Amino acid sequence: MTEQYLNIPNLLTILRIILIPVFVTALLYERYDIALGIFVTAAISDFLDGIIARAKKQVTELGSFLDPLADKFLLVTSFVLFAIHQLIPIWLTVTVISRDVIVVTGWVVLFFATHNTKVEPTMLGKISNALQLVLLAYILLRLNIGEKHLPGPDLLIYLTAGFTVVSGIHYIYKGIK
Repeated sequence: MTEQYLNIPNLLTILRIILIPVFVTALLYERYDIALGIFVTAAISDFLDGIIARAKKQVTELGSFLDPLADKFLLVTSFVLFAIHQLIPIWLTVTVISRDVIVVTGWVVLFFATHNTKVEPTMLGKISNALQLVLLAYILLRLNIGEKHLPGPDLLIYLTAGFTVVSGIHYIYKGIK
């Protein structure tokens, strides 16, 4: 690996990937305090790696590949575990994962048809991902503070589901166009 790949943004992304098994372990052992800390650390590192990469002109192909992959690993893992532990509805997990499978499948089809590997995230996609992260963080926060002290996540669940579906449809529309 050359030095250009060992930059701070890529190291932050790799850190996020390394934290995923620790996050899973914390969830499985119901150490929601540790899980929340790791989740917040991952979210902050995701935010920082993007800012640093653009500000210091350290955007690399490796980072462009690993960053969304790290996000998807964290989100999919979280949604599956939260559904298994009945912290969120299974239908929401199926919705989130289905959208990602459809988007990736569409990307593969477009790649073979056009040989274009560049996929630009849409504003709807970014909002959808942000809502997914906020929902998961909110549920972890409720588990730490106590469910009696914060309102249920129902509104956030439906808002997340709505944006996930709409962004999926939008990606399909963009792909067909």
